[in-house]
Amino acid sequence: MHWLWVLIVGAVIGAIAGAVTNRGESMGWIANIIAGIVGSFIGEGILGSWGPQLAGMAIVPSLIGAIILVLIVSFIVRKKA
Repeated sequence: MHWLWVLIVGAVIGAIAGAVTNRGESMGWIANIIAGIVGSFIGEGILGSWGPQLAGMAIVPSLIGAIILVLIVSFIVRKKA
């Protein structure tokens, strides 16, 4: 049951990161989940796990990490196109 919550929270974090960066309209729900989970690892690795937590993810560092991830990936994809 824990993994279901991780997927849901990852999707929400990825969707928020896409909305903040204005690059979320082309991301599907699978990309939102991946961006949220990977962004959570990045954010917690850089900033630690402070603040409120949901499904084992610190919300604020996870959002910051997901925003960084979305910006980097969109920059790389834009360079190739």
